Amino acid sequence: MSAHGAVRAFIGSFTSAGGRGITVAAVDRDTGALTPLASTEVVADPSYLAVGRASETGNTLLYTVSETSEGAVAAFAVDEDGTPRLLGDVRPVDGSSPTHLSLAADHLLTANYGSGSVTALPVLSDGSPGPAACVLRHEGSGPDASRQEGPHAHQVLADPSGKWVLSVDLGTDSVRVCVLDPRTGALRQHDETALRPGTGPRHLAFHPSGGHAYVLNELEPTVTVCRWDAAAGRLEPVGETPVLPHDAYAEDGEGRTYPSELVVSHDGRFLWTANRGHDSISVLTLDETAEKPVLAAAVGCGGHWPRDLALDPTGQWLYAANERSGNVGWFAVDAETGIPTHVGSVDVPAASCVVFA
Repeated sequence: MSAHGAVRAFIGSFTSAGGRGITVAAVDRDTGALTPLASTEVVADPSYLAVGRASETGNTLLYTVSETSEGAVAAFAVDEDGTPRLLGDVRPVDGSSPTHLSLAADHLLTANYGSGSVTALPVLSDGSPGPAACVLRHEGSGPDASRQEGPHAHQVLADPSGKWVLSVDLGTDSVRVCVLDPRTGALRQHDETALRPGTGPRHLAFHPSGGHAYVLNELEPTVTVCRWDAAAGRLEPVGETPVLPHDAYAEDGEGRTYPSELVVSHDGRFLWTANRGHDSISVLTLDETAEKPVLAAAVGCGGHWPRDLALDPTGQWLYAANERSGNVGWFAVDAETGIPTHVGSVDVPAASCVVFA
């Protein structure tokens, strides 16, 4: 592995829809091109991935959810040739349909969409997950009867300070701020930030400064801008910006757009969103306040139904995992405008996530 850029990409996919599970690809840092090397289907529906490091050896570890009704997580050691090898046991998360996972304070955290909960599992000495230590269940609902009949946790991640854990809930139109006990894995809710009813928050990303967070809404194609107070553990909404021109999407019916993922540039000047339905990548510019995103452009995603968007560690290449067209496209990012230009793609059936190591 090189500190100057990624040499491996790991791509998750839905095995239940014909995906190959986890695909490992080589990354050409000069062209952005992905070349698949190997794949494994040992875990069903590994829809979201996270990369970690073994504490003793520093070797790359790969973690995945199993987005099934039973819900599970697994860890993989990554061999020299990039092939993932199952490490330890596949562990239940005591929740259904986990859609996201992340690492925090020697624990693996999952957001369980189906059961509306967050699970903390300890990371054992070999890097594999132990049995679930805590399940924090969300409560509440929203005005969209078909999507918000109850809580639906969609993402969980640590804030940049490492002091707090935030969980984004589509069903309750809110973001919860929690405390994670690193010794026991116990999760305790500290605060809950209400967002506009019916927006359906899906994912959150922090500005590089750490003072702001952007929440991408799935049920309305908007980004909610929030101030983040790491000292107090408080998230404060201060504005909302559309990610598409209003005439570019339908508010209901077949033409409806469902944003899926957002990425902030390393220098904090740009914000990109992936938009399912409209099948586009939106570019929003950020000023020095970081509070006033301006929609600058929307370009085609290079496929159909972009479920994930990822920026490589160099910040030069943007990748869209297009689930329904079964491909991952890569884009060269213009350093001045932030506008991505489609360069190429590779076939990955039912692609759902891209991470780098």
